[in-house]
Amino acid sequence: MQFTTLAAFALAATASVHGAPFHKRIAQVISDSTTKWEQACDAAGGGAQCNQVAVASFGALLAAPGPCQQQNAADNMVDLAKTLNSNADMIKFAQIFAQQPRNSPTSQSVPYCQSAPRNAELNGLFQCQFQGDSPTTFVGGIAVGGNGTIPFGMSAPVNPAGSCPANPSGPIVDGSQLVDITQNPGVGGTTGSNTTTGGSTNTSTVATPSTTPSSGSLDPDCEEDPTESTSTASPTMPATTVATTPSATPSSSGNFKLTNGQNAQKLNAQFATLTANSSCTEGTDACVNGAFAQCVGGKYVTQSCGSSLTCAALPLVNSPGTSITCTTNSDALARIAATGAQGGLTG
Repeated sequence: MQFTTLAAFALAATASVHGAPFHKRIAQVISDSTTKWEQACDAAGGGAQCNQVAVASFGALLAAPGPCQQQNAADNMVDLAKTLNSNADMIKFAQIFAQQPRNSPTSQSVPYCQSAPRNAELNGLFQCQFQGDSPTTFVGGIAVGGNGTIPFGMSAPVNPAGSCPANPSGPIVDGSQLVDITQNPGVGGTTGSNTTTGGSTNTSTVATPSTTPSSGSLDPDCEEDPTESTSTASPTMPATTVATTPSATPSSSGNFKLTNGQNAQKLNAQFATLTANSSCTEGTDACVNGAFAQCVGGKYVTQSCGSSLTCAALPLVNSPGTSITCTTNSDALARIAATGAQGGLTG
């Protein structure tokens, strides 16, 4: 079931920082990463939950979320599959999603999650890298062998560099989708394979972590986004979006929704004054001229939400705080109005 208010969005293939040197950004059409999973979910009878989880999950492929957000999203996809008779296609596509390369803001490899997944079906899986990512340096200038450069449970760097169980021959073409390259997630810690454009089959062995995940146990860098969820992820509520901000003044459970709505309005009003040349604090997120923006080198790097969507701050539903994401204008207005806040998007 598709919902226009949660329509998928495309990201620009490159971005620039005004006034500061910046490496090429490697990006993708992130919505394509969950399309096949959502179709399988619809066929399995998942209803509205399918689109909700799919949209929440592909946001984890942006550069902003932490290193474990993609794994957390894949866990949510598997959780929902298990409520639908452990649908095999949903689990397979969730396993492939867990290995999709993430956007790189600096043409460097993206660090790996350092925590076990909740679901055993995801054991030993980690993301591939894009071919344009440096095989020797990870985001933040970390050399291979440093923190986050070796997947959880492994004792040596990935070989070949940039490969993953589903594509053991190496990294994949910039901007491409792993699910379009292979339907074999390469699970089981044995051999995965994919067919190259030349028709040959490449195989390699990838080690499986021996550590068994403990239920609900996550490292601090893997803390789940509270958007639409409690601290324990629910398969009926997505747990990952682009960026979230906890409320500066937490309210009681009886009135935090109104506070969230008002705080979202304040953020949207602030965003309306920003330009790509506005100064910012490194690592912060915002909306600039309708595009999602991240602060890199003191300037905003923008990523288009697509022709039918806009970037907006939205109120969280189940906890104090706000989120920044791409949505439709009508959806943003409806979510803010649902909190009881008056005055539309900006108050």
